[in-house]
Amino acid sequence: MTQPKFFIEEDKIITALFDEGMEALHVRKPDSLPIYSERLLSLISEEYRKRIYVHEHFYLKDEFNLAGVCLADETDEVPHGKGRVCCVCNDINNLKMASKKFEYVLLNGCFTEGGYSKEQLKAASKEKLINKKIFAMGGVSLDQFKFAKDLGFGGVVMMSDLWNKFEIHQQDSYNELISYFKKINNILR
Repeated sequence: MTQPKFFIEEDKIITALFDEGMEALHVRKPDSLPIYSERLLSLISEEYRKRIYVHEHFYLKDEFNLAGVCLADETDEVPHGKGRVCCVCNDINNLKMASKKFEYVLLNGCFTEGGYSKEQLKAASKEKLINKKIFAMGGVSLDQFKFAKDLGFGGVVMMSDLWNKFEIHQQDSYNELISYFKKINNILR
């Protein structure tokens, strides 16, 4: 998932991540003007746009031939004609309903402070609420990969742990971020 704010070189980093094997990208830029998302998407090759989901400005899905849209909440209505639709699930108890309604679901708060405990996640796994259609989101780092896989998650959503490897105001090179992604990708394979 992208950082919430736009920055210079973001399109180059996203392209490099796709080149290194990133499967999908969620463009989430809350409270941003659509023109900035249009600019970012226009700088990414058509080949990679087909693997991008937008969290706002849903018209961009059709305009840039994107993979689909991601709704902010599992209780939102599924928009028609927007291709593949996923959602962020903010309540572990709603996973069963959400996994029937959406192509896949991002379970928010998996590894964040104040989020779900290991016991809650294990119980959800045991109840088969966690499956290949559910992706762990929130506080995900290398330390949780094995645990997430053992629980049965279909994947993980990387945010801060990845983007913290590049300081947009202080670094010229994003090689550290790409190297870290390569390490992540090798572990996930």
